[in-house]
Amino acid sequence: MYSIVVEKLGVSIGNNLVFRDLSFEYRGYGLIQVLGPNGAGKTTLLRAIAGFIKPFKGKVVINGVDVTGNPRKAGRYVGFVPQVTSLTRIEYPVTLYDLVACCYILRRRWPRINLSKKEHEYIREILFKLGIQQSKWYKKVNELSGGEKQRGYIARALVLDPPLLLLDEPFSSIDPRGRVELANMIVDLSSRKIIIVTSHDPTILLPYTNRVLLLGRNQWFYGKPEEVLSEDILHKVYGEALVKISEKHIHIYDSHV
Repeated sequence: MYSIVVEKLGVSIGNNLVFRDLSFEYRGYGLIQVLGPNGAGKTTLLRAIAGFIKPFKGKVVINGVDVTGNPRKAGRYVGFVPQVTSLTRIEYPVTLYDLVACCYILRRRWPRINLSKKEHEYIREILFKLGIQQSKWYKKVNELSGGEKQRGYIARALVLDPPLLLLDEPFSSIDPRGRVELANMIVDLSSRKIIIVTSHDPTILLPYTNRVLLLGRNQWFYGKPEEVLSEDILHKVYGEALVKISEKHIHIYDSHV
């Protein structure tokens, strides 16, 4: 059974405290949404789970292994997909296929040799499953749309079949139709992995969300969606940005920069 345990995690960036004593855990398969206003630490949390940021206290344990602050060890269990925006660029001439294939090669010990036929077959299988048209495979990444780039990054994260997939704002820079297709793909993956998604708008994935982690400045709330997404808790995190339109509908004026 897959598991993630974040225990009393404390992270600072420079002299700025992002969060302290953040704790949550999840076991099995499923989808966790991480919500909160800009600057609350959503991306920082994902980077800490992936080992890219070393916390000043606490630990991250995945499948029973302490991976705190160790990206090499965490990389055995975690696939990390960064946020893709209209400004995201890869300046060197790499194709979508190369972007995915390089994960196999970089994980090998020296000497790094060419991929086997079986490995190429597996890469093609992932690209097909993610709905990436074969005509896009050998295009340079900078020539692709935001949605195509996003699928490429997800394919790269999946190629080593990690039990935990971290998606940072996966719906940014994607048109409405692409968001529905991507949401369906994320839901499908959550049936056999732990998926942690940061988002400003939980609506599209909410019916399939097992847990919500709501981050506010110097506070956090974790639990089932109906427990966390109450008007009282949302008001504590978003304050005056929370506007009640009716008994069943509230709106959050939280700009996404």
